[in-house]
Amino acid sequence: MKTNLILVKHSLPEIQQSLPAKEWKLSEEGSRRAGRLAERLIQYQPEILISSTEPKALGTAEILSEKFNLKPQIVGGLHEHDRSSAPYLSRDDFENSVRAFFANPDKLVFGNETANEAYERFAQAVYSILESYQNKTVVVVAHGTVISLFVSRLTGISGWSLWQELGLPSFLVIDRRSNTLLEKENIP
Repeated sequence: MKTNLILVKHSLPEIQQSLPAKEWKLSEEGSRRAGRLAERLIQYQPEILISSTEPKALGTAEILSEKFNLKPQIVGGLHEHDRSSAPYLSRDDFENSVRAFFANPDKLVFGNETANEAYERFAQAVYSILESYQNKTVVVVAHGTVISLFVSRLTGISGWSLWQELGLPSFLVIDRRSNTLLEKENIP
C-alpha cells in the first residue's frame, strides 16, 4: 500500500495590503487553479485532507474536498511563519527578508518567529497528523515557507531554493516510508 504525504502550498490569494497576509482569501484565479490542482492530485487517492487555519489554505482545501469527497480537517500549528507584525513589503524586500530568514534559522530576522521556531511548530503538527493516520495518504494544505522548512530538513534540499520554486498553488509528494521527495509540481 502506498502512503504518501502530500504537502500543498495554497492557491493564489487576493492580496489586500491593508490586511495581514494570514487573513487573505483566495482570488477568483486562485479558485480556478485550486480546481486544476484537485484534478492533478486525484491520482494519489487522498484519504485524509488537512488544512491550516488561514483562509487561503482553507479555501484551497475546500475546493480539493469537493473532488476528493473528503471533509477538510482544520489543524492548528500549520499556519505560515508568523509575520503578522511585519508591514506589507515590496516583492524585492519580501524576498530579501525571506532569504535572511532561511540563512539565519536561529535569529529573529523577520516576523515574530525564527525559522527554527516555525519549523518546530509546523513539524510537530505534521508528525502528530501522520501518527494519527499511519496507513493513509494524507494531504496537508499549508504555506510555502513552513513547507520549505519542513521538506528541506526532511530531504536535505535547500529551503530557500525550494521556497523560490513553489508556485500558487503547488504540491510536493513525499514517500512516508523513505522520506524521499517523489514529485514536485506547480499548477498554473
